Amino acid sequence: MKKILRFGATPVCLLCFALVLALGACTPKQPAPELAQSTEQGGVCDPAAQGADMTPDVAAEDVASLDENPAEDASPLTSEEQEALNTRLDINIDMDDSDRDVVEQYFKYFTHKARKTFERYLERAELYLPYARQVFKENGLPDEVVYLAFVESGFNPNAYSRAGAAGCWQFMPYTGRKYGLKYDWWIDERRDPFKSTQAAADYLNKLYADFGDWYLAIAAYNAGEGKIGRAIKNTGAESFFELTQKNGQLSRKAQLRKETRHYVPKFLAVVKIMRNLEKLGFKPIDESCALELESVQVKGGTDLLALANASGMDWKKFASFNTAFTRQVSPPDHESTIYMPAKYVASANEFIASAKSRPYAGWKVYSIKSGDSWFRISRKFNVPITVLKSINKKSSNMLRIGQRVMIPGGGSSTAVALDSSRNKTRSIAQKRSNYRVQTGDTLYAISRETGVSVRTLMEANGLTSRSILKVGQKLYIPDHSVSKTVASRKQAEEVKKSIVYSVRRGESLWSIARKFGVSYQDVMRWNQMDKGSRLHPGDRLKLYVN
Repeated sequence: MKKILRFGATPVCLLCFALVLALGACTPKQPAPELAQSTEQGGVCDPAAQGADMTPDVAAEDVASLDENPAEDASPLTSEEQEALNTRLDINIDMDDSDRDVVEQYFKYFTHKARKTFERYLERAELYLPYARQVFKENGLPDEVVYLAFVESGFNPNAYSRAGAAGCWQFMPYTGRKYGLKYDWWIDERRDPFKSTQAAADYLNKLYADFGDWYLAIAAYNAGEGKIGRAIKNTGAESFFELTQKNGQLSRKAQLRKETRHYVPKFLAVVKIMRNLEKLGFKPIDESCALELESVQVKGGTDLLALANASGMDWKKFASFNTAFTRQVSPPDHESTIYMPAKYVASANEFIASAKSRPYAGWKVYSIKSGDSWFRISRKFNVPITVLKSINKKSSNMLRIGQRVMIPGGGSSTAVALDSSRNKTRSIAQKRSNYRVQTGDTLYAISRETGVSVRTLMEANGLTSRSILKVGQKLYIPDHSVSKTVASRKQAEEVKKSIVYSVRRGESLWSIARKFGVSYQDVMRWNQMDKGSRLHPGDRLKLYVN
């Protein structure tokens, strides 16, 4: 067990956990009416809630909204704003007038048009900035570099980009893994505001070591060290602002994008604002309101929902402190870190030490039925095949009827639940049935042989596109003559020779069907496959050939 954050907060502020899109000071304050009603922006520091745990419920946010190019703002700066804009920073600056103009554009944008947006960032930063400052200081980074999180995400651990980056520090999957952040179906530690902050400090130190200039390092954080390195080599530039001035010398493909050219000026505008919050009329950061959490290690496969309940926390509260987890069960193959207020830790540790910690409550035990395959089970419960095999410790594609497999919590079981109208339709279809499902049957195959559309078959029998037919199951097919047609087809297959064929590298359903002179639709039907099924070398297929 390890303390994550402690900054000498007052007892009242220890409870000031709400994400605070409208969080005023840690002292009681009436929120603005328009923010008090907001559900999208998270909780507010409501005096009536003092003495109860508050939840940092941070909504997911697309960082595309942070990349808005500020329109030209012709309004004059006040004397206070001009003084703030002229603030000298700790990191040396050498830029031309065009770069200064971009800095001023972003300075005006965040203090004028997007002022409420920046206030939201400041309120959110009260939760995470103190810890980030501590980590950056311990790693020898300049104080001002920590404000890069404002540019990346506005300090939102649930922020994401359409390019695939995530978290406060907007790590891409590859870079995140390189700096120790696990990312798979179970967990995304890029969204862990504590681990990702350490990773960001490590990465920024590496970039500074590469370029020897903090602005080049910051630009590389946005564009990648390879892009910046090649641009420097081809222009001979020695600083970021010299590089932007020589950007036109590069080939079109090698040039820095506008996003990167504006990235450092945008960062500088944020730093100047942060150095002058009170002068600019912003509420200063109250670091005593920082989250104060304990870290606890949990074993692989721990039922997080049961752990939260055993600790006395509702799931929403627990999940708000543990934004990295994407399922209600921890990754099965390694230990993970959870965070919670100190008062819940004793109960959590007691639960973790008990046999109850890994019963997979909320998971489903599924019994294999005729016609099942890993592919079908994956589609049925919306869980990847690799995950199903991993948690069930299976490497083979073979499944036995009656075999039991675990389906992880978070998979959708609603897809297989029939509503009352479907149940009624199914009951009527059973009474009117004129066909009994045989080995190899699928809705598609029966539709193809009978001329009755798949949609009609589903509606007549209370089925859905994810329903799986069972051998012996009774179906009602609207045209009574079709049962004879299907029976005739079955009899025709019985006179053919049944073989088992082992798939070779490079083969497809179509090439195998052509090789044996049969249709690929028959090959799919014989092997309970569909158009989305994939073949792998060594897979065994049942075929009926002359």
